[in-house]
Amino acid sequence: VQLQASGGGLVQAGGSLRLSCAASGSIFSINAMNWYRQAPGKQRELVAAISSADSTGYADSVKGRFTISRDSAKNTVYLQMNSLKPEDTAVYYCHADLYVSSWFRDDYWGPGTLVTVSS
Repeated sequence: VQLQASGGGLVQAGGSLRLSCAASGSIFSINAMNWYRQAPGKQRELVAAISSADSTGYADSVKGRFTISRDSAKNTVYLQMNSLKPEDTAVYYCHADLYVSSWFRDDYWGPGTLVTVSS
């Protein structure tokens, strides 16, 4: 299984970006797909999560600004980021909790995509 993220880049404060992450390979079913981020000198933190039932959750710091969604047919998750702030600058990682068979469950990480928000 591979996760490939895209959509990072440089944006001014107040701007928007949309991240995408596609999962490919031997996938039986996906339980949840998540976005994490890691800023320089800080620990990796969970930003947003979406379950197979489309339940979503967000870190307090991004509530009302970020929206996670998914396209189950494409095994793809999106993160729409609006009203970006300099403190949102980080490497964003896609994470998937999935089954590769009916009995084997594992989690996978994408390589990360850099988001830089200038003030």
